[in-house]
Amino acid sequence: MINLLTSTPLLTVFLVVALGTMLGMIPFGPIRLGAAGALFVGLVIGNAVPEMGGHLALIQSLGLALFVYTVGLSAGQTFFRDLRRQAGMMGAVVLILFAVGAVSLGVGKILGLKADLTAGVYAGSLTTTPALAAATDAARGSGGPGVGYSLGYPVGVIAAILLVSAIVSRSWKGANDVPSLAGRSLYAGTAKVAKNMFVRDVPGWKEQNFRISYLKRNGNTRVFVPGEELLAGDQVVVVGMRGDVKAAINFIGEKVSRHLADDRAHVDFRQFVVSSKTLAGQTVAALNMTGKFGAVVTRIHRGDLELLATDDSTIEIGDRLMVAYPRAEYNRIENFLGNSEQKISQIDAISMGVGMALGLLLGLVKISLGAGATFSLGAAAGPLVVGMILGALQKTGPFLWQMPQAANQTIRQLGLILFLAAVGISSGPDFMKTAFTGIGLKAGAVAVAVAFGVLGLTIAAGALLGVSAQRTAGIMAGMLGQPAILAFAMGRENDERIEQGYAAVFALGIIVKIIVATLIVVLFAG
Repeated sequence: MINLLTSTPLLTVFLVVALGTMLGMIPFGPIRLGAAGALFVGLVIGNAVPEMGGHLALIQSLGLALFVYTVGLSAGQTFFRDLRRQAGMMGAVVLILFAVGAVSLGVGKILGLKADLTAGVYAGSLTTTPALAAATDAARGSGGPGVGYSLGYPVGVIAAILLVSAIVSRSWKGANDVPSLAGRSLYAGTAKVAKNMFVRDVPGWKEQNFRISYLKRNGNTRVFVPGEELLAGDQVVVVGMRGDVKAAINFIGEKVSRHLADDRAHVDFRQFVVSSKTLAGQTVAALNMTGKFGAVVTRIHRGDLELLATDDSTIEIGDRLMVAYPRAEYNRIENFLGNSEQKISQIDAISMGVGMALGLLLGLVKISLGAGATFSLGAAAGPLVVGMILGALQKTGPFLWQMPQAANQTIRQLGLILFLAAVGISSGPDFMKTAFTGIGLKAGAVAVAVAFGVLGLTIAAGALLGVSAQRTAGIMAGMLGQPAILAFAMGRENDERIEQGYAAVFALGIIVKIIVATLIVVLFAG
């Protein structure tokens, strides 16, 4: 069996994927390892086939690059929109990583550990491979950083799972955060107009807290034209969050029991899939559905999210638009939006290839730190940064950077599981050799101090700065640069702020950790 695994690296990787997934499904109290199961199975199998690790560098880099690039595409638009809001937390991240780096060096010296080993423990506890590479370069190829990394890595993952599990479902006052859209559902109600009024005078209309779709006047039903006057006796359908709809109906007049949208004799409403690439990146207002078809878009379904279609809502390929329209316009609307499930399941290989190539090229750029030390973003942060930029742009000329949500999630999961399997197999031998020695126990103590120190301070900073527990959990995963923790957190709580928090600090955290690990070796070795 060992010979078979040694001679067939791909077989070994996918065996780890399968067994790791099975392990990840097993509950340990309130905790499930999820995708991280592949890491721990990989440690065991990697020890049995120690020569295997050297053959998996490409798989590891490919998996990580695919994962972070798709995360960047998904979170880029929100990141740049909320940059000012998250600036305080980003500053706290920098301070925490430098402070804990200094603490780890001090604890390491007290315990008699060499600086290169301590740098490796720091990188491993924060599960950051680029920081390990930087420490190894600074240590002139010494094996110390690699050993420290293999010892610190499992500690960092376990600490993160424990602490993220403890807070991700909690609710504390996030005064400086935005509410989550996940799990919220829109509501539609029919109102009878009590007196003549302009819709712009209805509370919440200017803020686009609700939409009006149907209008019934003098026995005739049609699609409402935004901006027109409401007349006494009219009936209209109001769509939005339940509280906003209730407030609008109370101002307009009164709610009627018979829902106007149930009558589809002349006006229908239906969900259309946006599969036309020409529409990607356009706003709902730019679609001009009212002018072209006498129709109105009320809702956007994106993944598991149901969003109110405001004028400035940006359209993505794969979005499902709920449209109220005159029945005769169905074919024209379908041709305009595309409405093809097959097309949204396909990936634009050219755009993805160009985007990934740009990210990997950025990762190759080396920046000097002085004293002969350099650092680069590598295959982790390079594709993430480029993915976030392209995700915010969505489209550039003929290149459609954004990909459908389902395709994004599939590629992301594949990249994640391949990365973790390869890391586990590669780290297995060094971990088993030193884990239970005196040096290993001391390194473990430093790892505990680093991991729990960084994560504990992040929780405190999130609470003090008014950031939600869910975004804080994502920031914790991003500070570790750990996709498994992101997947674990999102598996526990359906909240888009987790991913946004991860993307906000991931690249920044990698850069800071590269600098800290390099400084530990360069300035304090010997």
